[in-house]
Amino acid sequence: MANDPLFIVVAVAMLAVLAVLLFGIGSFAKGGAFNKKYANKAMRWRIAAQFIAVVLILLFVWIRGS
Repeated sequence: MANDPLFIVVAVAMLAVLAVLLFGIGSFAKGGAFNKKYANKAMRWRIAAQFIAVVLILLFVWIRGS
């Protein structure tokens, strides 16, 4: 399964979600003007990344399940 290109794309998408989540948590912990400026953008990025990751996971399950 690790050699499957679609699996690798799904794994990269999940790592992207993790990176955006950690960025959001870090900016929240830092606080101040940076947090006020980027908090909403970071959460929008996270939601978009999660949506893409979920769609890719469902696509992987659908294609490999047949």
